[in-house]
Amino acid sequence: MLKEFKQFLLRGNVVDLAVGVVIGAAFGTIVSALVKDILTPFIAAIAKVPDFSGLYFVINDSKFMYGDFINALISFILVASAVFFFIVKPMNMLVERSRKGPPADPTTKKCPECQSEIPLSARRCSHCTQVVG
Repeated sequence: MLKEFKQFLLRGNVVDLAVGVVIGAAFGTIVSALVKDILTPFIAAIAKVPDFSGLYFVINDSKFMYGDFINALISFILVASAVFFFIVKPMNMLVERSRKGPPADPTTKKCPECQSEIPLSARRCSHCTQVVG
């Protein structure tokens, strides 16, 4: 059983997943710091309200802290925006640049009878001998 466990741990995808989780946690810390230390003060400078956590209302001695919800919502929007504009967009641009050009023209077609791949110039399917128009 210990040998199986060792084999499981040393599989490539388990190690890759562990590395991804660690890098993701570190990246989450960076994004949180960006939002907390740069973007939120910038919004606070514009809106002149740095923290909404003090906002609440009371109904029947129950305190509804809607300000915390507003803070969490703003934080989520800022984190999502930061990830989109600083990670997703640049990665999409890099992937787009790395593409050499339009995809090559197809060299095969499907046989209408058996759905196997045959050359474009074929007049008869080599698999089912059906005449292809």
